[in-house]
This record gives sequence, C-alpha cells and structure tokens, in this order.
Amino acid sequence: MAKTNLKEQKSSKQNSLKVVDNNAVKTTAYSDINLKKWQEYDHIKTDTLWEFPQRAKEGGHSNEYHGNYIPQIAQQIYERYTKKNDIVLDLFFGSGTSGIEAINMQRRCIGVELKEDLAESVSEKFTPKQLVTDVNIICADSASEIAKEKIQARLDIMGRKQAQLLMLHPPYDDIIKFSDKKEDLSNCATTEEFYNLFEKVAKNGYDLLEKGRFACLIIGDKYAHSQHIPLGFECMARMNKLGFITKAIIIKDIQGNERAKGKTANLWRYRALAGGFYIFKHEYVMIFQKVK
Repeated sequence: MAKTNLKEQKSSKQNSLKVVDNNAVKTTAYSDINLKKWQEYDHIKTDTLWEFPQRAKEGGHSNEYHGNYIPQIAQQIYERYTKKNDIVLDLFFGSGTSGIEAINMQRRCIGVELKEDLAESVSEKFTPKQLVTDVNIICADSASEIAKEKIQARLDIMGRKQAQLLMLHPPYDDIIKFSDKKEDLSNCATTEEFYNLFEKVAKNGYDLLEKGRFACLIIGDKYAHSQHIPLGFECMARMNKLGFITKAIIIKDIQGNERAKGKTANLWRYRALAGGFYIFKHEYVMIFQKVK
C-alpha cells in the first residue's frame, strides 16, 4: 500500500509540474509576447504586406501634421520589439506619434525634434507628469553630438544606459519641405547629401541603442528627373554600413493615410501614362537589429 501511495504521489507531482510548465510564460529578450500562447496574437502582423484602411485617430492621435506616420505602425513595432517600460528613441519626433503610443502602451520615449515651435506644441499633448516620467522631448539636430549628449543624459535620468528601440521616420528627401533650417534633411541640396546626413543621424541612433535590440525605418522613395530614386534601399544600405543587420522589408499601403490626393488622382494618372512611371502607393517599414 505504501509503495502504491508513493507512486501515486510521484505521478501526481509529475502531472502538476507538467501543468505549471504548460502555463509558463515564454518570451524573447526583447518582447512581452508570450510564445506559449502565440495563437492569441493574431492582431500582430508577421507578413511583409501591411494594409490599413485608415489612420487610427483614437488614443490621442491626430493628423494635423503633414508627414507623420500612422499610429498602427508604432502599435505593431512596439508590441513585437519592446517590453513594458522600455525606452523608445525617435530621432525624427515630428508630431509625437512615437511618444503618444509609448504612453498608450506603457512604454517610455525620448524624442528629438529640430523645430523649436513644433517641439513646444507637441509637448502640449502630454501632461506635465508624463513629460517628467515617460516622455522627454529634446529640441536639437539629431545628427549632432549635442543631441547625443542630451539623449544620454536623459537615459541616465530614466535609469537606462541605452534605448531599447530606435524609430526613424526621416523626410523623404526634398518631397516635403519641413523647415528653413539647413540641418533639416528636407533641405539638402542633393540626394547624396540627404543620404550622408541621414547616416549621421542613424549613427547616433546606433550608438544609443542597446545591443541585440531593434530599429525601425519608415521611408518611401521618390520620382525625380524622370527616374525612380530608391531612397529606402540606399538608407537601408547606410544602416547596414553602420552595423545594423536587416531583418525585414515590409511594404505598407499608403492609400489609407494620404491627404488631398483625391482631387489630383486623374492628373497623376495622366502624368504616369505620359511619363512611363508608376504612382507610388506604398512605403517601406524596414526592421533592423543591432547585433554587435
């Protein structure tokens, strides 16, 4: 009888251990996604074609600033590549999409914005407490050593040596002029100058990013002088040159977040037919990892 009880107890204990193991949380070093329950994450995209019917407007987001990326990108990237309380570094902060979504998803954010008036107006989207604890907006040239020093000082205050995610959404060369400042990438005299200045910004981002963590580049191409200018692929090459490895190239449909295109659609169609080119309806979301 005693032996039987011992076996029963041993069997019961083993079954108990199996149950605990089946319910255990299994995550990567850079995400809170529980891989034990991966079937429950069907809202997270794992393919390379992203289509969103329209820009998300809830959660504090707005579309008053021409050139900001849609919040759904941040939602997807943050859940895939960050944990709660991680720090997102955005070196082209703009209207603050990265910071707003960091608050919504219980992350933190450091954003660098070149334009003083924009940095000031964007700060009004956050509470005084959030600007102390969760979102820090630095007005500086992201390619400069001064910006790098300010970011490092803020990281120290936030209790981290480096950021856990890098977001880059630069101007698409000179397609839209964002300011009159010479440091603005949209004011570069040539596309080569644009690439060189982008590389300086990306280098600062590389240095300030934690090893093993990820970077996201959101960019489109342009058409000029009767030819397609592949901004995205050259910027990818510059990031590879810095030491990032490319993890994914995602094609994102931009039709849902364009503005004022409807009135000129026929004109662009005529120009495409006459000029032998195709109308852009996509941009790239490129994912990189810092492995060294």
